[in-house]
Amino acid sequence: MRANNMVIQSKSAQHGSSILRMRGLIRKEFLQILRDPSSIAIAFLMPVFLLLLFGYGVSLDAEHVPVAVVVEDPSLDTANFTSGFYGSRYFNPVTVRDIGTAEQELRNHSVDAIIYLRSDVARQLRSPEGAHIQVIINGVDANNGRIISGYVQGIWSKWLGNRALARGEKINLPVKVEQRVWFNRELRSKNFLVPGLIAIIMTLIGALLTALVVAREWERGTMEAIMVTPVTIRELLLGKILPYFILGIGGMGLTVAMAVWLFDVPIRGSLWLVFVTSSLFMFAALGMGLFISSVTKNQFVAGQVAIIATFLPAFILSGFIFDIGSMPWMIQMLTHVIAARYFVAILQTLFLAGNIWSVVIPNCLALIVMGVFFIGLTWKRSVKRLG
Repeated sequence: MRANNMVIQSKSAQHGSSILRMRGLIRKEFLQILRDPSSIAIAFLMPVFLLLLFGYGVSLDAEHVPVAVVVEDPSLDTANFTSGFYGSRYFNPVTVRDIGTAEQELRNHSVDAIIYLRSDVARQLRSPEGAHIQVIINGVDANNGRIISGYVQGIWSKWLGNRALARGEKINLPVKVEQRVWFNRELRSKNFLVPGLIAIIMTLIGALLTALVVAREWERGTMEAIMVTPVTIRELLLGKILPYFILGIGGMGLTVAMAVWLFDVPIRGSLWLVFVTSSLFMFAALGMGLFISSVTKNQFVAGQVAIIATFLPAFILSGFIFDIGSMPWMIQMLTHVIAARYFVAILQTLFLAGNIWSVVIPNCLALIVMGVFFIGLTWKRSVKRLG
């Protein structure tokens, strides 16, 4: 009985010592965060700056597009047609006298398109063959060119409908299109981009913050001093993860608040689910940062590796801007090792569609696997160094 009591007391004492060591490590990290302005800046100031920069600077909406309107023989018919451009928020039309001047304006990038109505348009409108209207679009930016072409087609279709209605005619079209937009009815690109941008920012915060801080300890020699103490690997990793996890979640809350109140992005899912999934992603991002710091041991190298290995792939290959389905199949396979890919899908679903579990659960499982993988790699390397 006495031996069993001694064993139980020994385990209890070890458990108490472990808690005391953990408290000491966490307190040390928080004191270091308070004494180091760069950690606060990375966690709170950088997200605000990046969200403002990309939120206002990156847009896929084509509005107020400058176009040159050339009408050789103005009439009531041409005025009715061109009024669609002057009354649209998508175009900023400029009246030009002749096609030569308009083409020069297009070459100078003063306008992005030309709407050319020849002198015989009014006469052709009354002929069985119909009239020809020329549209010249600057195709250097292919995406912008397709958007402009679609806008012109919309104005043309609307004008045809109004003209037929005014004459008491009926347009016989083989297919009648009834447009219905799901999830983003306003077709605002910010509603799609800002949630993805939050994932990109959190990738940079989680990986860069831990990579720099831990690498700094390697440079200063404090990490070796910690390793010769009775602190275990589990206690060391938890002592590093928990403070920066709290810091990262604080930055996450700030970015979500800015997205909803500053950019008017709707959030149709549960707020608690946003923070649960954010916690899973922070777990994976902090694991990547710890692994990078354990490999490099140098602040400059760790910062460069963190940006190249986490931020750039997350920006390009996560579906934040570029559709993954349109990428070559080899690149699509590569995106499966990018943690931000799964978090971008989760955030865009929660913000725009709601709690769609068929999307949220598989992506959450992928984040858990990636977090365990990177923490496990760091654990393995740390064990080797202690041994």
